[in-house]
Amino acid sequence: MYKIMTPGPTQVKENVRLARAKECTNPDLDEGFVEFYKETCGQISRLLHTENETLILGGEGILGLEAACASLTEPGDKALVLDNGVFGKGFADFVSLYGGKPELYTVDSKNPIDPQALEGFLKENHNYKYATMVHCDTPSGMLNDIHALCPLFAKYGILTVVDSVSAMFGEALDVGRAGIDLLCGGSQKAVSAPPGLTFVTISGKAKEAMAKRKRPIASFYANLKVFEGYYEKKWFPYTMPISDIYGLRAALDNIEQDVGMLARHARIGAACRGAIADAGLKLHLERGFSNTVTVFDVPEGILAQEILDRMRKEHNIMLAGSFGSLAGQVVRIGHMGSNANVADMEQTMEALGQTLETLGIRLKCSLKDRFCELMD
Repeated sequence: MYKIMTPGPTQVKENVRLARAKECTNPDLDEGFVEFYKETCGQISRLLHTENETLILGGEGILGLEAACASLTEPGDKALVLDNGVFGKGFADFVSLYGGKPELYTVDSKNPIDPQALEGFLKENHNYKYATMVHCDTPSGMLNDIHALCPLFAKYGILTVVDSVSAMFGEALDVGRAGIDLLCGGSQKAVSAPPGLTFVTISGKAKEAMAKRKRPIASFYANLKVFEGYYEKKWFPYTMPISDIYGLRAALDNIEQDVGMLARHARIGAACRGAIADAGLKLHLERGFSNTVTVFDVPEGILAQEILDRMRKEHNIMLAGSFGSLAGQVVRIGHMGSNANVADMEQTMEALGQTLETLGIRLKCSLKDRFCELMD
């Protein structure tokens, strides 16, 4: 087995794997599971500092993003898509899919969205039903300040949809303070459970917008309204993936007990970036670095795939390339969730240094040694 140091899926702890092996009941008929599901949803809301309802959906994180857009969008609705990364821009596809009219707010992809510039834009342009944005755009490691951005939309009655799949529980996230209407997360990133679940927190304003729709939502599976009254009726709209949810609960318990989680992510993220830069490699971004993933440009003269292949075959460590416009251009180190520990990072940095040296890239210092110095 490879040591997975990718920006999701991440390593999964033993207690999460064991929880997924628990004996199953029938989630459609066992009211005890309905209580367990509701308690787990409430735990997510609590960890995200909100009283908004959370729903866990049976599907990978992309389902949450599509369900948020599907549930809000009616034909002709305008949505502002904040675009400074692959996933940020990708929201436009979901808006269009359900008959909406996406308008891109495109800015420099190597820097976070500037709240002041956005505020100036919104003074003249605010006829939107909702706006979409990404907290951490994983392909580049870009971190946007959603706590500053989301309140700007609230001034104009614009709902907000936020993808925090790759930032949640690795970066500070307070749904109440930010005023997020629909927040999407996923099981396989910093949560450190296997892929297969997404969850969405839903504000009262978002529920009101769904209730006032003139047309039904053009989907069943990507439809948040189908969960209305599930607890009172003790009935789910489809059979819930019970083993996945048992595992998610164990992962959330790990998070709740990990009081130093955010500080550890911050220290490891800073040390990783510092070691990469001090060794003479080029960080892909200029500003807005996420503490969940470090992204560096592939040095001239070698290929991204050469780095990834040697890391796997010679060191048994899996890193990631990227995709879209960044395909073949960068390498990504995932230090989120269970990956965010010093021992695995030391091993990864040592192996990466050896790999690059083998490929003919002379480094200014040892990646492992510099990482350790910056962690002290």
